Amino acid sequence: MFELFPIADPLPWPFTGIFWPIATTITAYLIFVLKLGPMLMAKREPFKLRGVLKLYNIFQVIFNILLLSWGIHFLFWKRPYPDLSCIMILPFDHEMKNTERMISYLYYLNKIIDLLDTVFFVLRKSYKQITKLHLIHHVYMSSASYFFTRLYGYGGHHFILAGLNTFTHIAMYAYYYLSSQNPNIKQSIWWKQYITILQMVQFVLMFSHSFWTLMQPECKVPFLLIFIVLFMSGLMFVMFSDFYRKSYLKKKTT
Repeated sequence: MFELFPIADPLPWPFTGIFWPIATTITAYLIFVLKLGPMLMAKREPFKLRGVLKLYNIFQVIFNILLLSWGIHFLFWKRPYPDLSCIMILPFDHEMKNTERMISYLYYLNKIIDLLDTVFFVLRKSYKQITKLHLIHHVYMSSASYFFTRLYGYGGHHFILAGLNTFTHIAMYAYYYLSSQNPNIKQSIWWKQYITILQMVQFVLMFSHSFWTLMQPECKVPFLLIFIVLFMSGLMFVMFSDFYRKSYLKKKTT
């Protein structure tokens, strides 16, 4: 049924256009982390994966730094969007359209790569880290990135939202890198809880930017796009706040 919807900006790149590649990936991801993975690991010792995690987290930090730097240069130096309170997708004949496409596509592709986080949790038998929040967040980010680009095209309103998320991921994967190399370090990294705060701030800024865009009377950003961002950023803020309360505030009072 989803194939009935038109593709706003057809591109011959992996995980664009037709629905089945991203649907298959997310389905396989959920089957593995919820059922198949724990079954395979039931009678096995957890994998340490220290070398793999080192390379993966370094890759994520570098990738997100480069992507954020390119996005900032595009947004504030090239200035393709005249009004940041109402960011419309560039027309196909715009001279910077390909740059907008590439930055948006690389962000979307990275949301698929992010699914490996949970796979590594399973292989290390760190099941307590596979929470409902974790799964909802990863499935939403990868699937929503596909839906937005399929229905509306690359760039536009979610460009700033992607920048905020990329900045947060730099701090998050830097923490993952440090904690994965030495289990003793994990207990001494004082800024772990501030990553959760940063994530909550991120969702507040996403909500505020989308709400401000909604208030612009002449803005033609699709209402459905704004509504989805408002709903999910609000939901994520509530869920991350609950996680923060249970993980940090309760520990301080007990």
